[in-house]
Amino acid sequence: MKNLLIIGAGQYGMVAREIAESMKCFERIDFVDDVYPSAVGKICDIDKLIHEYDSAAVAIGNSDLRLTLIKRLCEIGYEVPTLIHEKAYVSPSAKIGIGCFIEPMTVVHTNVTVETGCILSAGVILNHNSVVHEGCHINCGSVVKARAEIKAGTRTGYNEVCDTEKVEHVKQHDKLPVAV
Repeated sequence: MKNLLIIGAGQYGMVAREIAESMKCFERIDFVDDVYPSAVGKICDIDKLIHEYDSAAVAIGNSDLRLTLIKRLCEIGYEVPTLIHEKAYVSPSAKIGIGCFIEPMTVVHTNVTVETGCILSAGVILNHNSVVHEGCHINCGSVVKARAEIKAGTRTGYNEVCDTEKVEHVKQHDKLPVAV
């Protein structure tokens, strides 16, 4: 079994921990956080903790910072898993990037691509052949239409129906690998 270090112990950190626990593949799950009193260290300590934790996840809402930290974790040598809740459905033909969170009751349909560092909140539906570019947060109950392409850094509202016109754009980062 692996040990997981979660960067950020706020609301996203608690969600990440529950998803990771549902996966039943981590022996130990701990946090680094600059203010959380029970954390095993601060964010600046991630270099030192590589010997105790082989995997790390970034649970921070700011997409720029999330993507920057994912890149840094890869450079240090951490495995950056995608956390998929046991009650989510991900099609075998979907391609999911590293460092994503897929919450319960989410559906990722046929031939969908989700790039690095995306958060798919509870109840999201990504219809077939859609693409969600890096750093997006698709909020609870939202639907991404078939063949839609969601721009990098987009954060949807709750229960939003999204198509290719969704243009909330943030700075592009160097592309990180997409896991298969």
